Amino acid sequence: MASHTYISIIFYFCGMIFLLIFIFILVVVALAFVVKSKAKNDTTPSELVVAEDCCGAHEVCETDSLLAYTDKADYYEDEELDLFIGVRTFDYTDRDIEQFREVLYTLKEKEVASWLKSLQVRNIQLPHVIREEALMIVAERRSRTARE
Repeated sequence: MASHTYISIIFYFCGMIFLLIFIFILVVVALAFVVKSKAKNDTTPSELVVAEDCCGAHEVCETDSLLAYTDKADYYEDEELDLFIGVRTFDYTDRDIEQFREVLYTLKEKEVASWLKSLQVRNIQLPHVIREEALMIVAERRSRTARE
């Protein structure tokens, strides 16, 4: 009977050891998930890059946005383009297109998006070819800014 009691005690302790090892493994796995979750959701910016012409007042810089958020039109020494208010995109002559092109290529690259917004507010549709050129300039600027 004594040997039977020792065997029961040995099985009891072995069971407890296995139970403790199982609990330890569960705790380690739970900690691994918590650490991985924190690392994934870490919102600390590694390095925030802000464009030099961004005012910093908005979460997303509106400098390169093509949507007009205001009714105020900014002029870029292009008052003569007000003659084209209401003209449709494909109704321009070659001479008209050159007027737009002259203004476009006198602008600084960072001013093109603002100029497009200004034209939108003034109800001036760009000639199709100028619109494509202006959008290409804005897209190149955005991609260059994103790489930096």
